[in-house]
Amino acid sequence: MASAVNGGKEEYGKVVISLENCLLPKEKLIQTPSMKDGLDKEVEIDLRIVGCEFIQASGILLKLPQVAMATGQVLFQRFYFSKSFVKHDAEVYAMACIFLAAKIEEAPRRIRDIINVFHYIKQKRNNSLYMDFYQHPC
Repeated sequence: MASAVNGGKEEYGKVVISLENCLLPKEKLIQTPSMKDGLDKEVEIDLRIVGCEFIQASGILLKLPQVAMATGQVLFQRFYFSKSFVKHDAEVYAMACIFLAAKIEEAPRRIRDIINVFHYIKQKRNNSLYMDFYQHPC
């Protein structure tokens, strides 16, 4: 009932949580660094979606809890509101985000396992001939 009394605001100690004090200012949401570097808005959205799909798929293969995957996706999204997709490889940063998220959520995985899982996902997405040969040898 506190949220109805305070106009939708929740108080936790001295911290007030509401939609009015959003962590990202509107200026960062409107003109992202990628757009400043000439990347089309739709392409940026697609890259954000693909990055989150990589994080989700890798988390499933690494048997991470869902909260770790969500944390990785939040880290990924927030990173690209301050850096450009043009200058920073989304796949590399998706790997870094899932690695950090697993540590944050106390379900750490070896970096080698994360690299192997991303390599496997990339091969599956590209329908690699090598992967098909490896799975079905003659």
